Amino acid sequence: MKYFFSFVFVAFLLGQKEAVACTRVVYKGPNGTVITARSMDWKDEISANLWVFPRGIARNGEVGPQSLKWTSKYGSVISSAWDIATVDGLNEKGLVANVLWLVESSYPKFEPEGKKKGITISAWAQYVLDNFATVNEAVTALKDEAFVIVSDYIPGTKKFTTLHLSISDASGDNAIFEYIDGKLVIHHDASYTVMTNSPIFSEQLALNNYWSGIPGTIMLPGTNRAADRFVRASYYINAIPQTDDTRIAVASVFSVIRNCSVPFGISSETEPNISSTRWRSVADQKNKVYYFENVLIPGTFWVDLSKFDLNEGSKSMKLNLKQSIALNGLSNSEFKAAEPFKFLGI
Repeated sequence: MKYFFSFVFVAFLLGQKEAVACTRVVYKGPNGTVITARSMDWKDEISANLWVFPRGIARNGEVGPQSLKWTSKYGSVISSAWDIATVDGLNEKGLVANVLWLVESSYPKFEPEGKKKGITISAWAQYVLDNFATVNEAVTALKDEAFVIVSDYIPGTKKFTTLHLSISDASGDNAIFEYIDGKLVIHHDASYTVMTNSPIFSEQLALNNYWSGIPGTIMLPGTNRAADRFVRASYYINAIPQTDDTRIAVASVFSVIRNCSVPFGISSETEPNISSTRWRSVADQKNKVYYFENVLIPGTFWVDLSKFDLNEGSKSMKLNLKQSIALNGLSNSEFKAAEPFKFLGI
């Protein structure tokens, strides 16, 4: 009976408006095995391509004269959205960055004629991958807010881009970056292995603390809502085998992120923010291998970042996924030289 009342209480808590659905989870196994997985859930088609960027690429924040400028210190493999934004990726040091939707986000005001530099939100994750080897490095640098995150509407829509950023490194450290009421909030702790969308991360933690008292073998929330996915991911990532066998570990993590995905074709007129999973990625941070599966293209393939030439002066490489060609296994050879895409700015 106590579990029935618990279920009713939590069902009430989950009856809140949520944002576009995505899930991110980090697995930490023996002998330095660290794997980060995420799902990309979106109501409409979100064109994704994979890119490999070498060191030494000159970039800017794409917000006008006050754009932040930097040169990439580390090479990376990333997933793009419409070839205008980096939404997910792994760099050569084992740092992973993922951006997920957070409707509660509110960014500081950017003054185009002011003194503080700015960076478009579409380059936020890439800036982190380009510049930092560890979570601690990123937190130390970003907490000073030397620049402003500048957001805008998604092209062709009335949806203003509101994101939060999660990062994890090869040691298993984690951090979440959110802008709430115009102020940067950083949650930094190795235990922060799961993130979804709304509510804000502090409330996700509180909800998970409640569910931790209910055995997952007896009851787990099963809907597509962000809070339910958070609870399921938190339970299953700790329930799967603890192993340093890469094949088993990657398969186990894939099974967790699939469990937290939304079936393709699912949509609701009354809950338009529950969205189909479009693709999933799994990043092996120990071996620098990036796995990817697109739900519309059968098969799972992977990219070994260590086998690319990431030296300064090397060419950027692109794997075009718009051709609907099924890929399986190691796919480094499918990448073709291409000029880096331009981040969408203002």
